[in-house]
Amino acid sequence: MKRIVIIGASSGIGRRIATDFARYGWRVGAAARNTEALTELKALYPDNIEYAGIDVTAQDVEKKLYDLIETIGGMDIILYCAGCGWYNPELDPEDDERTIAVNVGGMTKVCIAAYKYFRDTANVDKGRIAVITSVAGTKGLGVSAAYSASKSYQQKYLQALDQLAHIQHVNVGITDIRPGFVDTGLLKRTPARDLPMAVSYTHLRAHETRHDL
Repeated sequence: MKRIVIIGASSGIGRRIATDFARYGWRVGAAARNTEALTELKALYPDNIEYAGIDVTAQDVEKKLYDLIETIGGMDIILYCAGCGWYNPELDPEDDERTIAVNVGGMTKVCIAAYKYFRDTANVDKGRIAVITSVAGTKGLGVSAAYSASKSYQQKYLQALDQLAHIQHVNVGITDIRPGFVDTGLLKRTPARDLPMAVSYTHLRAHETRHDL
């Protein structure tokens, strides 16, 4: 049975991906700060989903991540979906600092822990580190400067990590996923109607129902 860890699985894209993988028979390690939402997620697929409360800005990220990996019996893929970003044309410093803490600091800590795990274990079967970045990392958004910069950081970090894996002969692939605008809770302060080609969140949850595996 394949195993995936999803950081940021309590809502939005991460939640939908967690249910999809569980429905197809994968063992899913779901992580987020909101453990109440994770409890509800596990109830959908109790035999396939385990969860852990992980705050990516805390100092115990590596330990909690490794504990979750052990709980599901290993890890083939890790997907980093955790993130925050603000519609911040007024440049509120608290919003920008939180964005940097999660999107830069948090992602970095998770990627380091995951890379070390695969470096030490992925000798035969290839591991994979995937991060949901954004098109905003390619071209900055004036109303979300820190968010755009944090996504650019993620993209460059993944590019460098991929080079490092080749240099060190670590059997891990790196995936940079760059979606456009999805009308999830992340955009709750953003007038989604003003964003080009925004995808409605109702499409993400359309098939999130209980299935027998």
